[in-house]
Amino acid sequence: MKNILVITASIFGQNGQSSQLVSKTLASLKAQHPDATVTRRDLAADPVPHLDADRFAALLSKPEDRTAEQKAVLDYADTLLAEVQQADAIVLGVPMYNFGVPSALKAYFDHIARAGVSFRYTDKGPVGLLKDRPVYVLAARGGLYEGTAMDTQTPFIRTFLGFLGITDLHFVYAEGLNMGDDRKHEALDRATNSIEALTA
Repeated sequence: MKNILVITASIFGQNGQSSQLVSKTLASLKAQHPDATVTRRDLAADPVPHLDADRFAALLSKPEDRTAEQKAVLDYADTLLAEVQQADAIVLGVPMYNFGVPSALKAYFDHIARAGVSFRYTDKGPVGLLKDRPVYVLAARGGLYEGTAMDTQTPFIRTFLGFLGITDLHFVYAEGLNMGDDRKHEALDRATNSIEALTA
């Protein structure tokens, strides 16, 4: 493992529970691969702009027709996608906000889903164009959602990354974090044990 991409999206920065689980996962991976290069993408501190009509048009623009503004948008999206393409593993922190992923993470996903680049359509359906690699998803939730219809995050992330060709996903859940200190500590301990088992 040469390159590890770390993506966090907590509005509380590195103090967020999902970000702290990300840090534990990264530390464990680095212990196994001390020479690995780490690329960090903090979507709360440095948010990806949400997709609008102008940005979408820029991503679809032809090189010969592209304005300077459109080229800047495309260069930015290319940088985000290159970080994914170069990563041998991805560590993704996902807090739950109002039953979904943070809007900053959705905006990021919107910039790396590129027809003809990260996926393509065929007569048999879409085909992901990214090579598979392990993705460690650290999901922090205030309530209890795993395995229920209220967990919209897990199927969304599986579907989205699978659409791009990435299916080697490993989910670690820390749930009930707002349901009392005892439950919080138990959940974080279980998540830590799961991280150690996954990355050993």
